[in-house]
This record gives sequence, C-alpha cells and structure tokens, in this order.
Amino acid sequence: MKPDHPPPPRLGPHPEHPRHRTGNQPPHTPRRPLWACRACAQPWPCPDARLLLKAEYHTRQQNLSIYLAGLYHEAMHDLYHLNPHDGPSPRQLFDRFVAWGPFRRTPREARE
Repeated sequence: MKPDHPPPPRLGPHPEHPRHRTGNQPPHTPRRPLWACRACAQPWPCPDARLLLKAEYHTRQQNLSIYLAGLYHEAMHDLYHLNPHDGPSPRQLFDRFVAWGPFRRTPREARE
C-alpha cells in the first residue's frame, strides 16, 4: 500500500548550495524529497546549479565533492522511498550527483 504523501526527508546534509540568487527567483537548490530544482524544476543538480556550485567551490573542490556525495546519499534514500520500483538506479544518481564534480575520471583513467 502506498502512503498518501511522500515520506519526510531525513536530516542529512542540508541542500543549501549554491547560494547565488538572481532577483526574486528562487535559488537553484533541490526541493526534497523529489530532488527537483526550485528555480527551473529540472532534476537537481540542474546545469545552472552545477555551474554555480563549481564557481562557489572554486577554491574548495574537496568540499564540493564531500557535499555532493552527502546529497547523493540523501537523494538515494528519498527517491527510493518515493518509488522503489521505477526510480533512478544508484549508477544514474551517482552520475547525476557526483561524477560531474571536480575529481571525476574518464573511463580510460579508471582502468589504468
């Protein structure tokens, strides 16, 4: 039996970045538990969020990787509970949250 409403998000890392805002538009942060961008409704991190995150964490790339890995874990939990049968796979979420970040490696580099 499906619940009438989605489960509440857990108290993991709070998705408060990127902090940049344009006028009255909402920031490009995720709306949980759906993990859609508040500003453009695309799957988060949307292209704008990725660009803003890279700029915000330009001198702290390790911190960006840690932040994204924590949110990846939270998104897996939220999205699995919303739709355990047809939700994104762990690999799809990894590519969406972590693989684009500052310490990504090409498939060739991973084999070497």
